[in-house]
Amino acid sequence: MARQEDKIIGRRLKSSYISTVVSITLVLFVLGLLGLIILQAQKLSDHMRESIAVSLFIEEDTAEEPIRQLQSRLDDMPAVSLTRFISREEAAEDLMEELGEDFVEFLGYNPLTASIVVNLTASHANPDSLQVFEEKLSADPIVSDIDYQRSLIHLVNQNVKRIGAGLLVFSILLLMIAFALINNTIRLSVFSRRFLIKSMQLVGATQAFIRRPFIIRGVLQGIIGAGITILLLIATLYTAQRQIPEMAAFYDTRMLFTLFAVVLLLGIIISYISTYFAVRKYLKIKTDFLYLY
Repeated sequence: MARQEDKIIGRRLKSSYISTVVSITLVLFVLGLLGLIILQAQKLSDHMRESIAVSLFIEEDTAEEPIRQLQSRLDDMPAVSLTRFISREEAAEDLMEELGEDFVEFLGYNPLTASIVVNLTASHANPDSLQVFEEKLSADPIVSDIDYQRSLIHLVNQNVKRIGAGLLVFSILLLMIAFALINNTIRLSVFSRRFLIKSMQLVGATQAFIRRPFIIRGVLQGIIGAGITILLLIATLYTAQRQIPEMAAFYDTRMLFTLFAVVLLLGIIISYISTYFAVRKYLKIKTDFLYLY
């Protein structure tokens, strides 16, 4: 009879352990997916900002050496990610491809000027930085004009701020929900052992001694749940890359490892805190009230 009861208790403990790990995994997986979305959104916004081109038109009859020096100075600027020189002939060829006809032959001359196309870094592709950049380059005597899509830059930055604020609020809300779900799951797991906790306390065991195995088990559950979550996130990334190969361009290995580390830390920290307070609750209540909680 005793063996049968031990088997039943053992099965219940295993079921409780597995259900806790599964709950932690599912909650952390949702958080991890949100983290991936935030990372991809950040990389996409950076790509859009860096793809906005600023054209520096060069004065006619400017020698090659001053143009080369200007491009070299631009390349040395921390705000610049890429520069490309476009000669008058190359500009004419590009425009002819767009128009589908030879406007040079029709006009009898090439009205276009040489230019240097500049792509700024994502952190500097905003209206304020571009204004400073424009004022600085306008003072150069070989630069006749500076042109870029001001309305597009304003729109991109405005939308990035709105999306970023929305994701931040949603992340905080989801983190609170995740903490509540994991906390309730662990509390239910500890609840099934409340009589064991009180029995150990009645025979003289200290609170730290009673709490230690529960915390170790809780942290282990958090680590296992986080490990499974990381594997699921890797599988999700692999599947997404196979379906949309272009997504590989937005992957950042360092940021992905940071995300995985955050998922692992969340699994450990939330499990530790939840287990600590759940055990503490049953250490403090009186024996007569064990059946009421």
